[in-house]
Amino acid sequence: MTKRLLLLFSVFLYFVNHVEGQVSPLDNHHYISSRKGLPNAFRVFNQQKSATVAFLGGSITNAPGWRDSVCISLQRRFPNTSFHFIAAGIPSLGSLPHAFRLQRDVLDSGKVDLLFLEAAVNDEVNGTDSLTQLSALEGIVRHAKLHQPNMDIVLMSFADPDKTTAYNVGKTPVSIVNHELIAAHYGLPSINLAKEVRDRMENKEFSWDKDFKDLHPSPFGQGVYAKTIRTLLALNFEDAALTSDKKERIRRLPKPMIKGNFERGHYQQITTASYSDGWKLEADWRPADRLGTRKGFVRVPMLVATHPAATLTLNFKGTAVGMAVVSGADAGTITYSIDNGPEKELDLYTQWSKSLHLPWYVLFGSNLKEGNHVLKLRISDRKNEKSTGNACRIVHFLVN
Repeated sequence: MTKRLLLLFSVFLYFVNHVEGQVSPLDNHHYISSRKGLPNAFRVFNQQKSATVAFLGGSITNAPGWRDSVCISLQRRFPNTSFHFIAAGIPSLGSLPHAFRLQRDVLDSGKVDLLFLEAAVNDEVNGTDSLTQLSALEGIVRHAKLHQPNMDIVLMSFADPDKTTAYNVGKTPVSIVNHELIAAHYGLPSINLAKEVRDRMENKEFSWDKDFKDLHPSPFGQGVYAKTIRTLLALNFEDAALTSDKKERIRRLPKPMIKGNFERGHYQQITTASYSDGWKLEADWRPADRLGTRKGFVRVPMLVATHPAATLTLNFKGTAVGMAVVSGADAGTITYSIDNGPEKELDLYTQWSKSLHLPWYVLFGSNLKEGNHVLKLRISDRKNEKSTGNACRIVHFLVN
């Protein structure tokens, strides 16, 4: 079945479920906050011959489904416009990785007119603390707007069982609160799809086990997402058409919410580090075991050490520093310090490392004083009891 047929079938299932169940469906407008809308994206799509739309997120953005539906919808609504779509979804990644990969994975492609951003599922699954979520989300928005002041941005919060449980006891999940805080501060449209899915299940329109099935939605679940996202676009494009003029109005950024947000986040090359003999720069890393990998984190250069006592030093300029590693079954523990400060220890083994060389982003320090700093890192002789080794495989250094 082609992607287009799959999408049409998922939407068909969505409506059949409503008819057969004889349930009056909830209005998806309740889960959409338009705020300042999408006037600039509409102007470009309607008046210019080319436009770029980017999708930045995790596995739900990476998988076929809602993203394809949005692309098809835009092409049909604006048939005279040639669209360039940037699919920048990478499974397992949330707001912290997005903040540091935004430049390379999205902005380096040139002018972007509309950006879809999602991180709420992975932010909670990965255990990203609330302040880091806010610093990263605000950093993404500010970085994008500094690159292209009139870029329109849509924030989305997708569903998972933990979010449903939270709503069932009257609580709003932290990651959704943070998405909405940033969207409101910058006047950006947002969609709370997690709340919509929970409410529709409560309304007996469908079930998680039989219909939605997973936080990586079935075709049916992708259809639910696609329908509401298309509704947001239709609402905002209709509003923009009524108020549209030929002049492009540049919006000024409000003052930051979070001091030290990651608006200047970027990758620093691993070749800028100096290191002891225990490290090896592998130009085309591939796992020696049979564990899975993620696109973009295999067959790429990596700085690798597998034995304790190997050390490295990184000089950097900025207010935050971290690294992106792949964490497999042999992931070790490191110790690190910034500017000869107190030495801290960090276990690189994750709950998924047994079965996957997982892309894992760690932050060593933030809110540092502006200027030059030195990171020192050493492979510890201690390791997680579940790990089979002491490996540290660095794909990127993170600097803000």
